[in-house]
Amino acid sequence: MSGGGATAAISPAGISGRRLDQWLWFARLAKSRSLAARLCVAGVVTVNDVVVSKANHIVRIGDTIAVPQGTFRRTVRLLALGSRRGPPTEARLLYKETAALNRIADLDRAWIPLLSEWDEVSHR
Repeated sequence: MSGGGATAAISPAGISGRRLDQWLWFARLAKSRSLAARLCVAGVVTVNDVVVSKANHIVRIGDTIAVPQGTFRRTVRLLALGSRRGPPTEARLLYKETAALNRIADLDRAWIPLLSEWDEVSHR
């Protein structure tokens, strides 16, 4: 067995882009792919400082993605596309933090988290 399995899982050959919702799920920046899609449709995710309103937006290596997580906003640079939702150690290889976590309350006082814990529990 070759040692390239982890590399293949992180950077699949022949793929130049991946759906944003799928990448957010692979990178473990969203708990599920459907929640990642909801974030995109709500218009709270930005790619290269442009608001994304569709989950099928294609992201590529080098893109900068800003996504809310609870009361924080994470900004990351996409390093690899990934080919699966692997363990957290593998997911962290897909991106690099480009800025410190920002509290969304500091950015916008009227912000209400789209995917709060209450929302997830109440709709099961």
